[in-house]
Amino acid sequence: MNESGLSPLPREARPYQGRRAGVVSRLVAAVIDSVVVAIALVIGYAVVAGLLFMLDPRTFSFPDTNVLLSLAAAFIVTVLYLTVAWSISGRSYGDLVMGLRVVNFRGHRLRVAGALIRALACAAFPIGLLWAAASPANRSAQDVLLRTSVVYDWTPSGHDVPAEIPPADAPG
Repeated sequence: MNESGLSPLPREARPYQGRRAGVVSRLVAAVIDSVVVAIALVIGYAVVAGLLFMLDPRTFSFPDTNVLLSLAAAFIVTVLYLTVAWSISGRSYGDLVMGLRVVNFRGHRLRVAGALIRALACAAFPIGLLWAAASPANRSAQDVLLRTSVVYDWTPSGHDVPAEIPPADAPG
């Protein structure tokens, strides 16, 4: 609620504010984040190609893509992107679009180390997200391992996430 007594949340969203997000919302957010990472990789490739062109325009040819190098670059960009996003605001662009926020077991934004470890786990084992479909608490394998949660949060700053978020080791 703000000073005028009006809530910035739509009436329909209020019952879900602070509850753990379901697998569908999280999958949509992950797809959006994958698109963001793919765009970053394409831009990175274009920058490298542009630099090579500027160095020697007469013999320029587009650089060959190596599968292992491309996968390593995608992994690194994904980890950096998620770490920065989760440690600064608790949400990536996909989370922002879907109204989600990543929180620790106390319901607070992750610190840099926690965000980095979670980003590494998510990038190395993305299929772990599907565990949220089987989990009664809507928690992915990464959430269970690291005691984090992904909650619905439509507030801009995240300071208004309700205190009644269940502990990470609670069933519901």
